[in-house]
Amino acid sequence: MHILLIHQVFAALHEPGGTRHHELARFLVSRGHSVTVITGPVSYLTGEHLPEESEAGIRILRPSAYRSLHKSFLHRFLFFFTFMFSSFWAGLWVKQVDIVWGTSPPIFQSVTAWLLARLKGAKFLFEVRDLWPEFAIAVGVLKHPVLIALSLWLERFLYRRADRIVVNSPGYRAHVLQRGGLSGGVEVIPNGADPTMFHPEDRGAEFRARHGLSDSFVVLYAGAHGMSNDLGVALQAAARLQQVAPQVRLVLVGDGKEKPNLQKQALALNLTNVLFLPAVPKAGMAEVLAAADACLAILKPVEAYKLPYPNKVFDYMAAGRPILLAIDGVIREVVESAGCGLFVPPGDPQALAEAIVALTADPERARQMGLAGRAYLETHFNRRRLAEHLLRILEELD
Repeated sequence: MHILLIHQVFAALHEPGGTRHHELARFLVSRGHSVTVITGPVSYLTGEHLPEESEAGIRILRPSAYRSLHKSFLHRFLFFFTFMFSSFWAGLWVKQVDIVWGTSPPIFQSVTAWLLARLKGAKFLFEVRDLWPEFAIAVGVLKHPVLIALSLWLERFLYRRADRIVVNSPGYRAHVLQRGGLSGGVEVIPNGADPTMFHPEDRGAEFRARHGLSDSFVVLYAGAHGMSNDLGVALQAAARLQQVAPQVRLVLVGDGKEKPNLQKQALALNLTNVLFLPAVPKAGMAEVLAAADACLAILKPVEAYKLPYPNKVFDYMAAGRPILLAIDGVIREVVESAGCGLFVPPGDPQALAEAIVALTADPERARQMGLAGRAYLETHFNRRRLAEHLLRILEELD
């Protein structure tokens, strides 16, 4: 099969960001298929311009689009909306396509995927990675009633016209079904990780020495620094820890719209136990996570955020590190089933600080939590097994 993937924020393994789709594409190629990816011209985390490239069986095309991702909602909208048109034009020239794979968010690129599928006589696979526009409405990013109505209509339009729908969290399935997705055509292929990319026995000594962390208890966050990530709560927890647990260092690895504001907040709080580091490509994440004593996953206390399976949690599990989970809902069920971390009520810096202190006081318990998470991931969220599920769906579609 020749699969055309329309994914504006696609990240390859040598780039920062979630690499779910690059890993899945490599698996499909290993099974004899080919994949063409149409994606944005810049990294969605850093804004860095990226070149078109190819590897065996995978071609990555980057048509131009408006390039001011992190400035404001208007700029983000222009970035997404212009890509809808440029990706359509680029997709017209991709020949002999069997399946067009659209992914949301942003939802506009999935309009391109649907239209290209119909024009090319190909099947349309629609992947829902986040519930858009529901999340945008819940956090107050999308406010105008006309835009909300149009977005909800577009969401239902795509659900009803997809040949198959894939969601990456079981929490999304009911939402999709309620809005028109066919019960037999909504499959759950959850986020996961490739355990062979991480080494739980590695302690990250070089990384720790390079950043002055050799004698610290490192609490590490890796990922986007956006409004939804609620990292201000982590900074407030760090302020509480400066006196009661001076050995703790909070290390924030990544980039995003809120990073400058977070750095100003850390300065205003006079935090000497917080370290900001730039985003790291997935190929370098094994070293970063190896340096952690515990890893943080956090989202705002919004009801809709009980539904996602955040990518970073599975990377933390694969790395064999205990998780401080300030997210309720379906991902809490995973962490508690695995016995691989401590749940903290979202939005509560005092509870987060207390959970960190509890882990520092019992390093053996923390180590066992990490190993339990690794074992659970190998059984339930191994990327290769998830890729085999995707392949079966694609073969049924073709």
